[in-house]
Parts: sequence; structure tokens; C-alpha cells
Amino acid sequence: MSALRKKFGDDFQVATTSSSGGAFKQEKKKKRQRFVDKNGRCNVQHGNLGGETSRYLSDLFTTLVDLKWRWNLFIFVLTYTVAWLFMASMWWLIAFVRGDLERARDEKYTPCVANVHNFPSAFLFFIETEATIGYGYRYITDKCPEGIILFLFQSILGSIVDAFLIGCMFIKMSQPKKRAETLMFSEHAAISMRDGKLTLMFRVGNLRNSHMVSAQIRCKLLKSRQTPEGEFLPLDQLELDVGFSTGADQLFLVSPLTICHVIDSKSPFYDLSLRSMQTEQFEIVVILEGIVETTGKTHSTIHMRKHTYDY
Repeated sequence: MSALRKKFGDDFQVATTSSSGGAFKQEKKKKRQRFVDKNGRCNVQHGNLGGETSRYLSDLFTTLVDLKWRWNLFIFVLTYTVAWLFMASMWWLIAFVRGDLERARDEKYTPCVANVHNFPSAFLFFIETEATIGYGYRYITDKCPEGIILFLFQSILGSIVDAFLIGCMFIKMSQPKKRAETLMFSEHAAISMRDGKLTLMFRVGNLRNSHMVSAQIRCKLLKSRQTPEGEFLPLDQLELDVGFSTGADQLFLVSPLTICHVIDSKSPFYDLSLRSMQTEQFEIVVILEGIVETTGKTHSTIHMRKHTYDY
């Protein structure tokens, strides 16, 4: 207590407890816009890009993976629909140019594709061929070299579309972003004495039985500051040491752990009083990275505001 009062001076307040042992709720404050939400999403919108938007198209695969699910499904359905209609139109066009549609009932005439009489039958032939169903009623004859060439083009184009879109959907489904839902962080952080040192503490736990291999935690302090040269930095990032020098940042998440940041002379909080922490605007972003046994790398970010601290 005396050490805390020496640190924060008259601004220090002790959280009183009720008969049940719980701390009284602090006075609610107005919500402020977060730079990083507690689900890890950054509230940043890029503007005035100009011609730089073409860079997204140069890496089209990553752009599709980063899109929301509704846009992914829309592009998936739209691409297949357009490709199917285009290829079916090509088969119908060959039959139309060769006169197969007019001589369909002539038993002595050998068409390019047997039993293709109109566009629906041409579309069915394409679907049967593309899906390798092969009912046997419609088939290519050897009297149509242009049909053979179109069939080869259809096979190559279908493989490319399948590899691109299905690969995109598979990568998106295998992304472990939802793994963060079962990584729980404490709602509040606390500043108190621990092992004789003034310490900022919060807890993290894993709800699943599957372990996170090589789990590592990092903390960033985001705040604006002005340099001695007069330059204003609206979003300066400062590292909060949570055990990097001692290896305490390497976690074994079999049970909830308490993460500690010692407020010493190297800490960004060293020169802040309680009143300063209540008035200044800053954010703490916690980044948890690791490898999930079943999927691969995962990470979770959580943002904690200063008014959630209990003393």
C-alpha cells in the first residue's frame, strides 16, 4: 500500500470490497473508439489509395481469401455460373454453325455431339462432361475436330477454375481465426504489488483440450506522443515487457495464466500517475501467437482500455 501511494501519490485509491468479496463497480465512462477491437479486428480504413488499388488485383488469390464469406460465396457461384454458361454456349454455337440442330433427326447424319438439339441439351452435355458424370446419351463424335479442341480447352479451363476457387475456399475454411474465440482474456487488468514490485497483470486461458504449441505473448502500448524535435506521432507503438528477457513470454497454456508487466524505470507507465492514466488516451494490445495441434498457426489480439484497470 505504501509503495503504491508513493508511486501514485494522492491520486492513489484502493478498491473497496463488499461482504461477498467483490469489488464495487467503478463509475461507467463513455465508450471511446478502439483502434483494435477485442476480437482482434483493427478499425483502420485505407483511403486516398489512387492507383495503388491495382496492387490488390495483382495478388488476386490473397484478396479473395481476405474477403468476407458472403463475397467469397457470391464470387464462387458467379464464376462457376458464368463459366458454365459460356462453355455451354460454345457447344451450342458449334452445333448451330455445323447445322446439327437442323439435321438432328437425320439418322444418317453424324453430328459433332450426339443428341444435342438446343441450348438446354448443350448445357446438359457440358455439365455431364465437366462433372465426369457421363450418362452416355450425349457424346462427342470423331467427325468434329473443333469439338475435340473445345473439349481440351474445357478440361484445362475447368481444372484452373476448380484449383483457384476450391483452393481459395479451402484456405479460407482452414484459417484458424475462430480459434481465438476459445482463447479467453480477463475482462479487466489490475495494477498491484507482486513479489515486491509494482506490476500490471491480466489473465489468459485456453478453453480447448488441444494445446497451443510454442505459444508466445506480446504486449504493445499504443499512444500518441511528441518527440523532442516537435514531431507529433499519432500512433506510437511501445513494447511492454511481459517476460521476454526471462522467457516468461513463452506460455504453456494448460491452465489459466497470469501475465505480468513490471512497472519499473524501463516501463512506459513509470512516469504516469493514476490521474494521468485516467485522462490520457492509450490502448494496450495483447498478441498471442502459437501453433494449434490440429490446424497450424493462430493468433489472438485483445485491446484493453485504461479505464478497465483496478487498483
